[in-house]
Amino acid sequence: MRIPLSWLKSHVDLPESLTPQEIAASLVSLGVEVDELRALDDVTGPLVIGRVVRIEELTEFKKPIRYCQVDVGDNDEEDDDGNVVPPETRGIICGATNFDEGDLVVVALPGAVLPGGFEITARKTYGRTSNGMICSVRELGLGEDHTGILVLPSGEASPGDDAGPLLGLDDTVLDLEITTDRGYAMSIRGLARELACKYGTTLMDPAALSVPGAEGDAHGVHIEDQLGCPRFVARRVTGLDPTSPTPWFMRRRLMLAGIRSISLAVDVTNYVMLETGQPMHSFDTSSIKGNLVVRKANPGEKLSTLDDAERSLDPDDIVICDDTGPISLAGVMGGASTEVRPDSTDILLEAAVWDPRSISRTVRRHKLPSEASKRFERSVDPALPPFAAERAAQLLREHGEARIQPGRTDVGRPELPGSVIMAIDLPDRVAGINYARGVTAHRLSQIGCHVEVTTTDAGRPAVLVVPPTWRPDLTRPADLVEEVLRLEGYDTIPSVLPTAPAGRGLTPVQRRRRAVSRTLADAGYVEVTPSPFVSSAAWDAFGLDAEDIRRRTMKVLNPLDAERAELTTTLLPGLLEMLARNVSRGARDVSLFYIGQVFLPRAEPVPMPTVSVDHRPTDDEIAALNAGLPQQPVHVAVVLAGNRERAGWWGKGEPATWADAVQAARDVAAAAGVDLTVQAGDLLPWHPGRCAELRVGGWPVGHAGELHPKVVEALGLPRRTCAMELDLDALPIVRRRPAPAVSPYPPVLLDVALVVDVSVPVAEVAATLRSGGGDLLEDVQLFDVYTGEQIGEGKRSLAYSLRFRAADRTLTVEEATTAKEAAVAVLADRFGATLR
Repeated sequence: MRIPLSWLKSHVDLPESLTPQEIAASLVSLGVEVDELRALDDVTGPLVIGRVVRIEELTEFKKPIRYCQVDVGDNDEEDDDGNVVPPETRGIICGATNFDEGDLVVVALPGAVLPGGFEITARKTYGRTSNGMICSVRELGLGEDHTGILVLPSGEASPGDDAGPLLGLDDTVLDLEITTDRGYAMSIRGLARELACKYGTTLMDPAALSVPGAEGDAHGVHIEDQLGCPRFVARRVTGLDPTSPTPWFMRRRLMLAGIRSISLAVDVTNYVMLETGQPMHSFDTSSIKGNLVVRKANPGEKLSTLDDAERSLDPDDIVICDDTGPISLAGVMGGASTEVRPDSTDILLEAAVWDPRSISRTVRRHKLPSEASKRFERSVDPALPPFAAERAAQLLREHGEARIQPGRTDVGRPELPGSVIMAIDLPDRVAGINYARGVTAHRLSQIGCHVEVTTTDAGRPAVLVVPPTWRPDLTRPADLVEEVLRLEGYDTIPSVLPTAPAGRGLTPVQRRRRAVSRTLADAGYVEVTPSPFVSSAAWDAFGLDAEDIRRRTMKVLNPLDAERAELTTTLLPGLLEMLARNVSRGARDVSLFYIGQVFLPRAEPVPMPTVSVDHRPTDDEIAALNAGLPQQPVHVAVVLAGNRERAGWWGKGEPATWADAVQAARDVAAAAGVDLTVQAGDLLPWHPGRCAELRVGGWPVGHAGELHPKVVEALGLPRRTCAMELDLDALPIVRRRPAPAVSPYPPVLLDVALVVDVSVPVAEVAATLRSGGGDLLEDVQLFDVYTGEQIGEGKRSLAYSLRFRAADRTLTVEEATTAKEAAVAVLADRFGATLR
């Protein structure tokens, strides 16, 4: 949320000596996050008001180009005879088309420097000399609107006037982040009240209006969904002059808040929303057919919204309807059929209160966030709609010559905050200090609470607090304590560190996880954190059968993204999505890893118990909650594409292969202190001929290899993308690892080439060599694989390097040869291997 500081200061009497930085620091101390504090004085040099005298359309170019003669008040003198010399005009090239001859514009003359260090000079372009620049809102640093240049209202200034005071370039814009529990702060009114409490000054409440009673009915309204719409207020104005411009002070404030000016009727509703915190909508009354009804959408209904999109409505959506059907998506966006047009003179102003949860679901479902929905999601003051509607109607009367019709529709009964009893010394006990007498009642009264001093059931002094209508978050004593401490200042609470008890260190599971993470990072993988949510389309891309167990997922009732409403059963979808995103942004050699939980539903659903929050759950309740949760084992997965060894002056790069994915699994097993067995596997999304099944103790714990080409194509991945996923929780915990025995004696190195059937796994050949070689065989490494006519069909040659060493003596070649022959004999007996 962005607001100009001058607007905020107009509603609260702050000390003149306060700097913008001090005001921002005060807001931070009150719990309002300030993302940015931006001064508008970063424009230097001549910036003046100009009047467009003549426009020449340059039609020889592909895009609209205009050569404008602009009066900037350079020469407005009398000659010797007393005649006024016509002012000189400056020729300026401009590509915008949203202005006409006679309009007032802002001109940066040569020598001016605009935000971002953009220096203005006279230069020749498009065959003309451009002697300055006509500026847009974004070029002036006043906002993000760059659809056209800034056109000023006539009568606001004269050509040649300094544009700085009119634009308010001495102002400062605050960019704020408002938490979800403090919707009242998304307004000038709410923030001004916070600062008034901070400094003990006067609040000029923009909603402090004299509002007439709800006499008559401006437009018949019936609420069918009372939960979705607790209150609906309508106020009607007629005779609006559709040509009335939005006053400059309003346009400027909206512009600095990031809202584009559209028309007086629309601008007024946006202005009142920012000022009071009450979102509003304006209907063209003549377009409404019959009375209004607030209800849930019916199945199959559609609505064309103001963004020219036809939306299929969900039965959970709240809509405003007339006799023709839905005309507005409540709290989110209006419909095109009742839009206020440039010639609309009869306006129906709507100010309502909507259920925050319903609005939140609708926004996510339709991917349609708006300034109004942001406020409704955080809750809106249920007492505010009549005042906001009256404020908007008065502004239209004042600036658009509208007539406010007698009577006001006000239907619905919103739920008001209930009372809370709190021990009067509870804030003192929580903070650990003794506040001055009366601080608790004073601070709660400042924020709008009605406070009465009473006693608790135990006879202790207490306060009976009725929160204001704009603070629905104050529901328990802890909330009231927070308000007292917040306004007194968290910095006044003493910081006393308790003595840290002796810890027991990391658990074996934590140590293993850290070891695996460090090992993969050392191997060149980059750790990422993908989303745990997936869509069913991911399983289709993986080519999984309808009965595949991985398709059986847990669905989220209120997902952040309606298209990704399932909790993943494997880490690969999220990792592969991040791999594709990195490749799309120019990365070519990518190696990623992630250690995280997957979510496996139980075979039989277990109902979740309802647990009260007014006491600690019992052991039985905790056990029932845990029984209803899905299994959440921790997996580790890697994905890699491109070169595993990058190219450079040292030579060509080495592309990543299935062997690298298998090696990542071996590295994980080594870090976990377990022995990993690798054998041929077949599981999508891996390539059936390049997939390895990973086993520990005879149990499968994961797979590694190259992905199936169809999967690679479906996900838009690089060719030969590889992946590995392993169930880390399935690995046994190794609590004690024996220290390695290092022999001081030299090794004997021997090579052996064996011919075996191609069906014999390489891993089993190596394991047989190790067992057959006995204690003297220290290491086995495969260094060559050969197939060809010399070997024979269905055969392959495997060449191994064997390292023999004795722990207590220098090993002789004869002893090593005997051990090698024993190992080869075991291979010959088990697999029919022969020496090559």
